Amino acid sequence: MDSVYLHFTLFYIVFLTLTSRFAIGEDGADCPADGRTWLPFNLNCYHFVHGEEDVAKSYSIQDAKNMCRGYDLLTVKSAEENDFVVKYSPFVWKGKMNIWLGMYYDSDEDVFKWHDDNGVLRYSNWEDGGSDDTDLPLLDTCVVLHADTGKWENVSCTVEPENGVVCKTKAVWISPPQGSPLLLALVIISVVLILLISTVVWLFRQRSDPGSSILNLIEYHLPFRSPSSDQACLVDADEIKEVP
Repeated sequence: MDSVYLHFTLFYIVFLTLTSRFAIGEDGADCPADGRTWLPFNLNCYHFVHGEEDVAKSYSIQDAKNMCRGYDLLTVKSAEENDFVVKYSPFVWKGKMNIWLGMYYDSDEDVFKWHDDNGVLRYSNWEDGGSDDTDLPLLDTCVVLHADTGKWENVSCTVEPENGVVCKTKAVWISPPQGSPLLLALVIISVVLILLISTVVWLFRQRSDPGSSILNLIEYHLPFRSPSSDQACLVDADEIKEVP
């Protein structure tokens, strides 16, 4: 019985250790420490360019690229990310603001692509008419996100240059992210090995002592109860009979 208790105790300790390690990483993302304010969201970090006080916080597309040098202009690849930008924008800019998107038109494939990975759009939120609703030369077409509605619009890269800027970069993990396949594999392997060892030990005990059973490890004790009134009367009667 001591051997069984030992194995189950070992299993419990290892399981708690690995699962606690497995949970680390939800807050393990680290944003750049370059003196600017970065906001983490999912696996990325975002810097909303505030600009100077009482000065229009808008820049040309080239200014935006220069301000985000070393990082990427805002890319939006999910509805959740789009909503995040819309919800935080009022804390940065007053009134309506358009935000440059890091997007370009690929004339070879006749599609819009993201600058950061040259990938085609898997998610979009165009205004009515879609990405083709423009009279602009496609090579002079940039895209902005309306911070008040979250909708996207084609604009000229040169004629309408004044828009807000959001820089974006991947978060750096200081510990493995939650859901790491390696940690999950370690947990599963450890649990299987410990259960296997426990089973082998139990089978060995069964062969060495055929009369033993796993049920013998469990002892049931009736809870303490005070005697009922009928039982008390029987006890009193027996005591009276025994009096000489």
